[in-house]
Amino acid sequence: MASKGYSAENIQVLEGLEAVRMRPGMYIGTTSSRGLHHLLWEIVDNAIDEASNGFASEVQVTLHKDGSASVFDNGRGMPVDEHPTMGVPGVQVIFTVLHAGGKFNNENYSYSGGLHGVGASVVNALSKWLTVDVFLNWSHYRMEFTSQYDPAAGKVEAGKPSGPLQVIGNTRKKGTLVRFLPDDTIFEDVRFNGEQVARRLQELAYLNKGVRIVFTDERTPEKDSRVFCYDGGITDYVQYLNAGKNALHNDVIYLSGSRDQIICQAAIQYTDGYSDSVFSYVNSINTPEGGSHEAGFKAAFTKCLNDYARRIGLLKDKDSNLAGEDFREGLTCVLTTMVKNPQFEGQTKGRLGNSEVRPAVEAVITQQMTDWLDNLKNQETATAIVTKAIRAAQAREAARKARDNSRKAAALEAAPLVGKLAACTGRKWEDNELFIVEGDSAGGSAKQGRDRRFQAILPLRGKPLNVEKKRLDQVLANEEFRSLITALGTNIDDKFSLENLKYGKVIILSDADQDGAHIRAILLTFFFRYMKELITAGHVYIGMPPLYKVQKGSKTIYAYDDRELAKATKAAGKGYTLQRYKGLGEMNPEQLWETTMDPSQRKLMRVSIEDAALVDRLTTILMGDKVEPRRDYISEHADFNRPDDFELPPDQNREGA
Repeated sequence: MASKGYSAENIQVLEGLEAVRMRPGMYIGTTSSRGLHHLLWEIVDNAIDEASNGFASEVQVTLHKDGSASVFDNGRGMPVDEHPTMGVPGVQVIFTVLHAGGKFNNENYSYSGGLHGVGASVVNALSKWLTVDVFLNWSHYRMEFTSQYDPAAGKVEAGKPSGPLQVIGNTRKKGTLVRFLPDDTIFEDVRFNGEQVARRLQELAYLNKGVRIVFTDERTPEKDSRVFCYDGGITDYVQYLNAGKNALHNDVIYLSGSRDQIICQAAIQYTDGYSDSVFSYVNSINTPEGGSHEAGFKAAFTKCLNDYARRIGLLKDKDSNLAGEDFREGLTCVLTTMVKNPQFEGQTKGRLGNSEVRPAVEAVITQQMTDWLDNLKNQETATAIVTKAIRAAQAREAARKARDNSRKAAALEAAPLVGKLAACTGRKWEDNELFIVEGDSAGGSAKQGRDRRFQAILPLRGKPLNVEKKRLDQVLANEEFRSLITALGTNIDDKFSLENLKYGKVIILSDADQDGAHIRAILLTFFFRYMKELITAGHVYIGMPPLYKVQKGSKTIYAYDDRELAKATKAAGKGYTLQRYKGLGEMNPEQLWETTMDPSQRKLMRVSIEDAALVDRLTTILMGDKVEPRRDYISEHADFNRPDDFELPPDQNREGA
């Protein structure tokens, strides 16, 4: 076969914002719902930067009926004067030129969430239209941009100005209003999720003390309008996160200071729980993978408490220091850091990499925590914290012995595990799938119906332990979880290692009833508390078995919810038979394979963590031991009359919460 020529004429040059439309994933990660909301966050972050640097006191975010979104801040207003080298207004440069912005030096913004200068221009490129209103120097300016198909050029002209900068009139108002309509030819779905937007704005209000953030959703039958403003900042945030927990002390410990132009704040409160929750941020950006700021906090916090424990005699000379994880048992902490030039690393850019941040944070926390421990009024709380840590160390030692005994007994337990686990023969772990199946009946069907080359089956006998209020040693004593840990090969908690994972997909497969939902919740709680990286790395899925079978002659249609059932019965016409599946055990092996396990036909929902703080709070409310918060949450949010409003196309791994 003749090879195709490759020369300079084959090099395609994408100018201006064309590259953004050609490869949007390079700029916003994905064109799914997550990418859509990324557009809004880019504009919101610009407004928050005005507020966090002291130039604005209010941010307004509105979701409009026409599908557009707008963000207003009462800050300085974007520059409208002519750019010295480009010869056009500054606002035009901001929205049409990549890597153009006022955040590359520290003259305009001391601290900023984004330094790349691509946010505003990318939003413009991926919108059908965008309008900017600037209120500056007693004047109201407006500039409009559109993305339209140009027949002469044979392509879409992205984010072009519709005309010159206009002067609309005089005004006393100050600030910037940006409104845009996402392009439905770029995104899979252009409908913003109101609750998701509200949650993010509430989080930003906690992180920016005293800033008033107004959220309005005009699309709801009764216009949804909320105001978020917290004078306590992250102290209020910690109390909000611990609302469903039993606090060990009422007053939140607040530490703050600066070193080498790095500002650090931490709000801390202990509960009687057994897991720790540390939520860290850099310039209001969440860092779920931690980084140098978290490392500095943990090192200083552990050292200060160990020194205090020895000083008051709870740790003797012969005793070893307590580990950081012991002092973090039951801890809820929000850590915020302001860094002039943040460098983010990791798979999702969720880890702070600046090496100079660790010693600065360590110095601030050491000084602040030492002062707090030296204060006589804090002695009762400090002693309670150390006492809890000592009990945690004892439980950790018990868990270690349980793990050791489990390893020693591995040979003895291999036979019963093999009896439970139907392993697969595939050698490539990333291609292998582990189905965690509810009950022996469904397990039997799954074992017979599977493709044994890459699908393994682990049936659960009975309902697993709710780990939310259990110590690690109690979790390890549970036979079902021991079998699961052994099957996965990853170990658990601080010993967890993703490198030893035996399956690329871990699929929870339970009945579509209340018991099945409860089992899913229990398993997800276990993964979130003890194997969180399994979720964040994208290995946990929920199988979606059908609820109905519509049969007419030789034609069979499976429906996965009531809306699909209506379509199926309409398509079948008169004379069909309907079967409602009460459980997986009612399906024969062929049906289970065809509907739920066959990669070419099945529907899987990938479990992801978009908002770790929200997941932590909801896990506590729904799986903890306090009844009242759970009842209140269900009363407020459950709507049993609302039909299912989503469809999952075949062979698609849709991302969930």
